[in-house]
Amino acid sequence: MRHPVARGAAWWLALAGGGGVLLGAFGAHALRGRLDAAAMEWWHTAVEYQLWHALALALAVHAGRGRAGRIAEVAFAIGIVLFSGSLYALALGAPRWCGAITPLGGIGFVVGWIALGRSLSLSERS
Repeated sequence: MRHPVARGAAWWLALAGGGGVLLGAFGAHALRGRLDAAAMEWWHTAVEYQLWHALALALAVHAGRGRAGRIAEVAFAIGIVLFSGSLYALALGAPRWCGAITPLGGIGFVVGWIALGRSLSLSERS
């Protein structure tokens, strides 16, 4: 049975997943040799977390229920923007203070996982 998905959530999911693939390819091809090893590692970590959490966002969008499901969707999206976005910025030479944003994205990821777990436990009772 198909679960209806809000258009905004579907676009966030497409942007997170597709963007992660494009940014990974960009890092592997266009940035290789232009960034030092530390910057390439930041880029790689950003892509990896973005793609894993795009999958988590897909699960939240598809299987999440109620308020907890919506919180999971928003928290994963915010986590991707703050965590991965700050690492992309650092890799491209942003000021070091941008690194202070990264843990806020990590908190978004943790909130997302907790909310997703709660949401899935609620759907079990339905």
